[in-house]
Amino acid sequence: MISLQFALLGCLVWVLWRVFRQYVVPSPLDVLPGPAPTSFWKGSLGRLFSRHGWDFQNELEDHYDGVAKVTGMLGRKYLYIHDPKALNSIIVRDQYVHEPTTWFTESINLMFGPGLLATYGTVLIPPAFIYMRSMWWCLLGDHHRRQRKLLNPVFSINHMRHMTPLFYKVSHNLRDALAAQVKDGSRDTDMLRWFNRTALELIGQGGLGYSFDRLVEDAPNAFGDAMKALLPAIFSMSLPRLFAPYFKYMGTPAFRRKVLDLLPLPQLHKIAQIVDTMSVQAHMIFDQKREALKAGDEAVMQQIGEGRDIMSILLRANTEASEEDRLPENELIAQMAILVFAATDTTTSALVQTLQLLIEHPDVQEKVRQEIAEAKENTNQDIPYDRLVDLPLLDAVCRETLRLYPPVTFVHRETRADIVVPLLKPITGVNGQLIREIPVQKDTPVIVGLRACNRSEAIWGPDAKEWKPERWLAPLPGSVAEAHVPGVYSNLMTFLGGGRACIGFKFSQLEMKVVLAIILESFRFSKADNGDKVVWNLAGVRYPTVGRESNKPSFPMKVELIAKN
Repeated sequence: MISLQFALLGCLVWVLWRVFRQYVVPSPLDVLPGPAPTSFWKGSLGRLFSRHGWDFQNELEDHYDGVAKVTGMLGRKYLYIHDPKALNSIIVRDQYVHEPTTWFTESINLMFGPGLLATYGTVLIPPAFIYMRSMWWCLLGDHHRRQRKLLNPVFSINHMRHMTPLFYKVSHNLRDALAAQVKDGSRDTDMLRWFNRTALELIGQGGLGYSFDRLVEDAPNAFGDAMKALLPAIFSMSLPRLFAPYFKYMGTPAFRRKVLDLLPLPQLHKIAQIVDTMSVQAHMIFDQKREALKAGDEAVMQQIGEGRDIMSILLRANTEASEEDRLPENELIAQMAILVFAATDTTTSALVQTLQLLIEHPDVQEKVRQEIAEAKENTNQDIPYDRLVDLPLLDAVCRETLRLYPPVTFVHRETRADIVVPLLKPITGVNGQLIREIPVQKDTPVIVGLRACNRSEAIWGPDAKEWKPERWLAPLPGSVAEAHVPGVYSNLMTFLGGGRACIGFKFSQLEMKVVLAIILESFRFSKADNGDKVVWNLAGVRYPTVGRESNKPSFPMKVELIAKN
């Protein structure tokens, strides 16, 4: 009883301190313009994390000139930013000061283990501040660099060439399954489900050397369904997940699981079940990979991917690495789960969005189909890698879709030290003074607007919010190069940049182009009977549903077979 009273007293003191700090102690962000909070308790977080929060996103993009102050829980100040010069500071130059938030990395760590998304970059801390927490940051600091060093070679362009036949094989299976569904005439088909299954199988075979789903017509796929439900479930837990950094201090993992099971939070239980499924699968695949490597090259060649998959190469590289760069077993297993987590929903979202836009622009759909046919030169051979990636219209369609509709709308960062963030374009503060740089205090949460930067009219021109693939078929406006957007891909923030750039962005691009090349050659896509009811929901990765209130991700499209292969 006494310990409970102390715990409650501690919570009360923490709340009072936060209120005092946010409402009494001045903050450098107080001079920034921003939307008024809608709640004392949640601030604007209810709007920020709403699945239908697109109006709030549009308000942040359109009404504030690259920078805004957003109010969080108990009045905490958030910096929302998409000014390109500021992004260069946050994403590249000072990336080790602007680390992913503790709640994000700890949530990923609790779910999957210490993989690439759950480790920190190097943080330089003055000797005078080496106290317990600082020492913890320093110890974790080198993990991300070591993991990325081992993973980088398997995402090279040269390795993507070797992966292309495997991607075609999976895409042919998708085509055959769709053809079986629509052989007797056009039919409304949930393409989100098919693309989700395809993306899972692509990362399964290409990433893990394992087949999750043979893409047999209407075959059940519990693992794929669980993955599809994971990110919406996480996004809906906007407030509980803020306490993730403290959960690891609650005794042993077994004790924490018992506490979790007792909490009256159905969504949290659902997340735990999904994670359990992925953990069992990851350990099983890891054991198979390890035994095959021990047995020698012949055993490796008998596996799916013939040893060219990411995990086989990673395990071999880890064995050959120096002791200081070698990763322990739990980190290798975590990479497997995180690869599947990071690659499945993002690719699915991008493919579905691309197909939706081609339905809305049937003339472009026909032109892409013609370009694919001409590239095949009247043969039944798949388009070689070098020719496929250079198809101008297909490439333009993919780039423009990823520009306007990035699967991830924004990411979170948190400052590990006091820092000054410069601005490309000065803004006027609420006090009427011109602001050219923003002092940001340690522990300030930062929201990086990826979608906002991609849609900036100052960068892309007055038609920035229009889907126009042809913009990529001519020289881009000079303002694009002048902005120096720090993205790793096509002057876009879709795949981030710097040391935290999406390591698999070439893998994702190749997946999209191979799948589109195969299905557009064989099928014509148009709006389903209930296509007008489809809405896109805001989440960690955006996803569609039929109707605003539906909790089931889905996107029906009318599919017509136009070529038999």
